[in-house]
Amino acid sequence: MLNASRRRGDQGNCGFFTGRTQADSGESPSEDAIRANNSDVLGDGSLGAPAGSPSASGPATHASHKPRHHHAAPAAIYKNPFRAIPGLIPERIDQGVDFGGTGPVYALGDAVITGVTTSAGWPGGGWITYTLSEGPARGLTVFVAEDVTPTVSVGQHVTSDTVIAHMYDGGDGIEIGWAMASGFTAESQMAEAGGISGYGPFPTEIGMNFEELLQALGVPAGYGRNDATNGLLPSGYPTDWPKALKS
Repeated sequence: MLNASRRRGDQGNCGFFTGRTQADSGESPSEDAIRANNSDVLGDGSLGAPAGSPSASGPATHASHKPRHHHAAPAAIYKNPFRAIPGLIPERIDQGVDFGGTGPVYALGDAVITGVTTSAGWPGGGWITYTLSEGPARGLTVFVAEDVTPTVSVGQHVTSDTVIAHMYDGGDGIEIGWAMASGFTAESQMAEAGGISGYGPFPTEIGMNFEELLQALGVPAGYGRNDATNGLLPSGYPTDWPKALKS
């Protein structure tokens, strides 16, 4: 694996998201209201026939006073992996995206751990890769590197609620981004992504793509967010993350 030593960018400050019945009012319902309410549901549990239909046996009924049932919002496919790190410091966008701080790092979503080491050729030595198994990035591999202590093992199935590492203050911070499918190193070093190593030029196009995913999940913007990018974005990576996460 190529050494990924590089100069950190300037560190910026974090910028960090029922029906009411007549009885409820204290008034006694009238005999007609009781009769109308009971006619809403037939003896066999089926809904009463609409007024004016051939099967209607009486006058039009009033709407049921039963509370409406609201369906819960679907669970998020991916979650902010740094949501439990207070005072997270966004840093440079390079092969991936750099951050400073201390605390637990979660997986983005459902995934399988494909690589774990504490002696990688990156500053700090930490290296974890996992391949996402759900959502718009299904089949893509993520790396978390540098000042991280892994808490998972190869082959482990994880979710967005699984802590995969602890970020510590070792002077290098951490980096997160897209990895090669093999988990060997950052995807930016592949020819189809421009062959950009830890020496730049930065930000890379694929690093910016991961930055946009993090932005869509509520992570603070990285340093160089508005700079011109270098390299290419290989096929298979979503280009509109807010839209992709809603589909």
